Parts: sequence; structure tokens; C-alpha cells
Amino acid sequence: MEKFQYGHASNEKWQVAVNDCLLQTNPIPPAANFGFIYVTDYFVNELTGIVAYLKQCTSIDHWVGTVGMSICASGQEYHDEPAITIMLCDFPEDAFRLFSTGPTNFESTIDQFRSWFNENTTPFGIVHGSPTEGQLLEMLAKLSTQMGDGFLVGGLGSSRAGYSHIAADVTQQSLSGVLFSSDISVSTRLTQGCSPQGERHVITECQQNLIITLDDKPAVDVLKEDIGEVLAKDLGNIGGYIFVGLPIPGSDTGDYLVRHIIGIDPDVGVLAIGETINAGDSLMFCRRDPQTAYDDLIRMLNSIKPSISPKGAIYFSCLGRGKAHFGPDSRELKTVQEVLGDIPLVGFFCNGEISNGRLYGYTGVLTLFL
Repeated sequence: MEKFQYGHASNEKWQVAVNDCLLQTNPIPPAANFGFIYVTDYFVNELTGIVAYLKQCTSIDHWVGTVGMSICASGQEYHDEPAITIMLCDFPEDAFRLFSTGPTNFESTIDQFRSWFNENTTPFGIVHGSPTEGQLLEMLAKLSTQMGDGFLVGGLGSSRAGYSHIAADVTQQSLSGVLFSSDISVSTRLTQGCSPQGERHVITECQQNLIITLDDKPAVDVLKEDIGEVLAKDLGNIGGYIFVGLPIPGSDTGDYLVRHIIGIDPDVGVLAIGETINAGDSLMFCRRDPQTAYDDLIRMLNSIKPSISPKGAIYFSCLGRGKAHFGPDSRELKTVQEVLGDIPLVGFFCNGEISNGRLYGYTGVLTLFL
């Protein structure tokens, strides 16, 4: 298959939406044996029927996907409306493995794939997780370790009506997805929604998620210096604009994890952030605004733009991006389309994005199948 077939549609009746998607993929390629599916949470209770109907109409048994409050396709975003997007692919049958697991059966799931991991030293995985699972980060870390030099991307489901994933069938397990062998050629990149504000600092004293001193100075004093006099006059106004960035050790691309500042005590100079930290860790303050996010999206797209047209793409973006950050009329996805062309693309807006097995926020994670 030169390019994957894909379709997307919105309708209050899931049968109509699915049929509209299938019309866009017709004729279904005889080689198609795998499908990605993302639906908005309007259809979360109909997901079992949707997957069964797709299997019947396409003769494809291998489906992977999840539910989002918003989903995306090539040049199109669906926010707060009933919608479905699908992409039909062809992969060698021995080049992928579907899985669905939780804390209680995670080790047994890993054992099932151990020989496969040994045969495929650089696999690639697309995973979907539940934001309510307290052990998810530990599971992602263990899975990444088992994959060796492999790479995990994905996102946490976003829903107002319960979390469900698809891995062959509909599942409520906390982590599911697909693992690909090194025979499947992909390229993946991350775009940050923030930009550093000031220099890197060393956390010199802390307790769990409380930062007491940076560079041996009161943490709040360092924050004020970095964000400037205007913002420093009223720290109550920096929420949603100023964040903490935790640089990833060893990253050759300058990646960092963005975390919220969840509390400020100016009297004692202490900051509370949404992450447990250790003395000696690096930290920088970050600014989040639409222009910064747009500029970094363009940078990422130009860096990943291949010399040949991809077969298809998967995009995971943060719920805090999309319409809320880039503006209306599917601006974020249209920007992707303008730079990369009208390639088949599906995905959703997440409660957290996964890249290289780490959980990010306010980012976009793009994967191209080459």
C-alpha cells in the first residue's frame, strides 16, 4: 500500500459516522490488515458496537485506538462533537503485536513478549493509557526498559464519560497499544508548547515537590528574577503562563518535562510544583503562549519533513493545545498539513503525551510511517 487509507466524519449517529469514514477508504485495499481508530467521548458507550461493525465491514481484526474529548485527522480537528477517525494500514503479520494490560497482569504480559523483544532489538510502540492509573508511569518505564533501544509514543485518554481503549477489542485495562518490530520504518518528533525563560538552575534544597532553594538562593527570588519585574509584581497572575521545565538528562535535543507551579509561598521563598524532585536536579522556568507553541511546531515539522511522502501519520496533541491555544478552524492540524502535505493522519488530544516512554504535557508528538 503506497499510502494508508483513512477517513473521518462527525455525526450524532455512530453508524452514519462510521459509514462516512468507510466511504472515504473505499475501495478497501486487499492488503489492509490493521486499523487505527480514535473516537470522541460522545461514542464511548458505543465503542464495542463500532469496533465490531468495522471488523465486519473491513475484515480487519487488528484495531488499536482510544477515546478523546477531541480527535484529529489530516487538517481537521473535532472538538466537543461526536466524531470518528480511522486509518487502514498494511503491515507484515509478524511485524506487530497488540497488547492490553494493567498492574495486576503487567509482568505476565511482559513475559509473553520477552522472546519477541529479544528478536527485535529496536522495536517501536504506540500506546494508550488511562490517566487514572496510579502505576502508569512505572509501567511505561518497565516497558521501555524491556524494549531496549526501542521507542514508545502515545497518549493518555481524555474523556468525560469513562476511559476505554482498543487493542483488537475494547478494553478497560490501564495500558494498551501495539508494538512494532524494527522492520517497520518510522520517524517521530516532539514539539514543546513552552519556551525557556531564563537560565537553567540547580535545585540545592528541596522536599518531595517543594523547591526551597535554587542555586542556594530562595526559589521564589530566582523565579522573580527570571520572569521579569512586571510578572513578579503579582505572582498570582502567572498561572497558566509560567511553568517549570525539568531538563531530561542526556537528551541531545534539549527536551524537558513541563510541570505546573501549584503553590508559591513568598514569605519563606518556597515553590511547590507538580512533580517530585531531588537535590542536584536541573530546573528552568518556561513561558507558554500561542506564538511560542506555533514557532516550535513549525520547527518540529521542518525537522521531520521527509524526502519521500509518508504512508501515514499519528499525532498526539495536548488538550491544552488545539483550539484553546492555536485558535479555531483546526489551526494546529492545518499547520501540520500545510508543511507536510495532505498525508493520511489520525490521532487525538490527550490528558498527557508520551514520547520515548516519558509523560509530557502541552506537547505534540508526531510519528510518520515511512
